[in-house]
Amino acid sequence: MKLILSFLLFFSVCQAQEHRIAALNGQADILAQTQLQSNGIVDIVAAGDRIWLATGTGLSVTTDGGENFQTFTQADGLGRGEITALTVRQFDEISLIIVATAFDTVVAEGNLPVGGGIAYSLDFGESWVHSEQPGLTPIQNVTFDISIHDDKSVWITSWGGGTRRGTGWEYGLPLIFEKNPADEFIHDPLCNLNHRAFSSESANGVLWIGTAGAINKSLDDGETWMNITHQNQENPISGNFVVAIDVQNVGDDEYIWAATRLVTDTTEASCSRLLFPGSAGQFNGLSVSNDGGFSWHTALDDKRIHNFAFDGATVYAAADEGLFKSIDFGQTWAEFPPIVDATKDVQFLSERIFSIAISADRTLWVGSPDGLAVSKNEGISWDIIRGSVKTGQGGEPRTYAYPSPFSHTRHNQLGGSGYLRFQYNTKDNTQVTLRIYDFAMDLVKEVVSGKSRAAGEFYEVWNGYNEHGELAANGVYFYSVELDGDGVYWGKFIVME
Repeated sequence: MKLILSFLLFFSVCQAQEHRIAALNGQADILAQTQLQSNGIVDIVAAGDRIWLATGTGLSVTTDGGENFQTFTQADGLGRGEITALTVRQFDEISLIIVATAFDTVVAEGNLPVGGGIAYSLDFGESWVHSEQPGLTPIQNVTFDISIHDDKSVWITSWGGGTRRGTGWEYGLPLIFEKNPADEFIHDPLCNLNHRAFSSESANGVLWIGTAGAINKSLDDGETWMNITHQNQENPISGNFVVAIDVQNVGDDEYIWAATRLVTDTTEASCSRLLFPGSAGQFNGLSVSNDGGFSWHTALDDKRIHNFAFDGATVYAAADEGLFKSIDFGQTWAEFPPIVDATKDVQFLSERIFSIAISADRTLWVGSPDGLAVSKNEGISWDIIRGSVKTGQGGEPRTYAYPSPFSHTRHNQLGGSGYLRFQYNTKDNTQVTLRIYDFAMDLVKEVVSGKSRAAGEFYEVWNGYNEHGELAANGVYFYSVELDGDGVYWGKFIVME
């Protein structure tokens, strides 16, 4: 187990773990079941009048533009844990929805991710058919992407399980998967980077599989494969670690988009050699091809891309560094300004954008560690949607702070700082003063003073610095929310780096 831990930590800490942090930020125990149940949105699929969201606490769907959500979890027949992969495809009158889940477990080597299996629904989530995680063990075997091919086969990409082909859903049976490595070698995710699979796409009769070692293309339903690497082409992809693949069709032209990252070669003691090696000259970015993958143009150098979406000839890229848009097939890019909801006077407290989708009415749906943002005018204005426990209702206190414990370097990262929220409600027009105290009740920071608020639910934010511009030390802190004409309400939180 320890032999494969190093690479898994590289991926799961940099990507999957940040999704788990996002779920924590989302406060899983949302009271109103029609709200979002998690603010960590790792994938979005727009399918007809339904918008499907892969979140930290389950699969959510809205049919009314985000006014209400229904969320499916293990209790409804899905696997245990967060949603790590999501796909939807229409076959005649059947809408096939497939998800993968994952959770953490504690073993001798530490805290490790576990694949929670694959589940599908043919009735928009009313019932589910679940299969256990394919592979020798579910530990360190998380599925990161799913695609449905023209022949109705289901292709999943997982770290420990590699690339696998599934069948059986058309008969209402649990999916049965068989290994289908995208090369001629025996399945070996320890020593073969091309067997550590992360992304999958089926389009125009072609299968595309992205791994830690290559982009793989099949024209014959997975019987044979062409391996595309940074080393084997004159105009190559930026890096061999391929975390997302998508296809854009514009007229008769097809563009293959890949989120490609630098691979740092490591060999374990049991490996005589590492197959599909090479890190020289690689860099993080995106790679796009309009000749079937034989040559590539690279862009957004040093950006860590997560996802793509298309609106005709326009492409959007979701990245750790923000949201980007190109109207010339990736030759030039514009970066969106920080996402702000001017009506609610709130903004995303994160630069990271995990996912993006465009619905039939050209609405943009953007997922982040800090909620969902919706724009009906190409990003000119935004509606930010978050789930949160309502203060002062159902026995809840008038204020609470989240996330707690709070880490300045991990939570709500924006502009180089992390942010803690203080949620509260007001009954009438008032002025708000919020102060933070250490365990000895010495003043640490006056966050707001005499801020005007109408009646409603609000929050204030703190960046972790005290009145002297120093980061607050680890420990227990108290805070007061003073509402003019109402009273003073107290709460506490923990700072833990």
